Amino acid sequence: MALRDWQPGQNPPETEPSIIKTYESRPQLPIRIFFPESYRYDDPVGSEGTRPPLPLPLPTLFTIHGGGFVVGDPSDNDAWNYIFSNLHNALVIALNYAKAPRSPFPGAVSDLEALIPAVFADPDLAPFVRQDKVGIAGFSAGGNLTLSVSEFPAIREKITAGVVPIYPVLDFSVPPKLKSETRRYKPTLGGVRGADKDLLLDISETFDKAYIPDGHDVRDPLLSPFFADRNILPRRIWVIGCELDMLGHEAWRTASRLAGRRVPGLGERIGQEEPGKPGMLITDGDERFAWEEKSGDGEIRWLCVPDTVHGFDMKRAASADEATREDGYLKRDEIIRLAGEWLFGQ
Repeated sequence: MALRDWQPGQNPPETEPSIIKTYESRPQLPIRIFFPESYRYDDPVGSEGTRPPLPLPLPTLFTIHGGGFVVGDPSDNDAWNYIFSNLHNALVIALNYAKAPRSPFPGAVSDLEALIPAVFADPDLAPFVRQDKVGIAGFSAGGNLTLSVSEFPAIREKITAGVVPIYPVLDFSVPPKLKSETRRYKPTLGGVRGADKDLLLDISETFDKAYIPDGHDVRDPLLSPFFADRNILPRRIWVIGCELDMLGHEAWRTASRLAGRRVPGLGERIGQEEPGKPGMLITDGDERFAWEEKSGDGEIRWLCVPDTVHGFDMKRAASADEATREDGYLKRDEIIRLAGEWLFGQ
């Protein structure tokens, strides 16, 4: 993939957010807010200036889009956010951040550190947030940022339900070429999933150089959350990686490290050699794909999504071959279901 190939897809009009708004702390970074269709958040003020009682607050999920810290937009995940909101009767808030190279590390982290408290301080939005059920999920670079911003105590204490990094980039200490050797390649799948080269490989180094300042320690836990101490992260984390993704292995290693498990070596490929069942996750009976570790009130989960490439659940996947598209959307919908149940206990 070259930078010129990174084009936004089209969202179905029915997945548009309920509200788009900005805050004074980051006026250039609009956020997208999704209420369930059945939820009345905009009842008009009565003739005497009174407003009907607010409905009960909702379980709330912040989401953070990806794009290598260089491209992308909160609208990239409109369909995902819309489905999650309506399936789980949840408030979903798609956050935003400035992009590199104009805003290199730690600019994106700082933007999120400002926006999340702004939501909680917003008198028009905060009453709808159920404070004891607040989660955060992110995709690719956004998956990195879910953990990075949660390292700040003031943010971590707000994330009461858990963190779900989805195909995240978590370790910048491993060169892209070596990362590409840790994933599975399955030519029999055909299409984009059967390619003999990872779709991120050609662009990763360019994106990394744009985001990471020259000379910065790539083992900085705020940059590479793989190196973060367990005690500075939220108590519940579910890391989700893709089997056909050069970032899948570092997701697996991060989950293992946080859980106190043996960390897989770079020579141990993620997943399995043979293709799985179309449209199906592997959630039981095979720890290459799924496991959980609980300790006290903490929990670490791992899920490897079989036969999927990076970004399989995004609107850009609509341009993929039919088999890849159908397989990805089935798995996307199941992950949305499972993630909401795990976060909010539904």
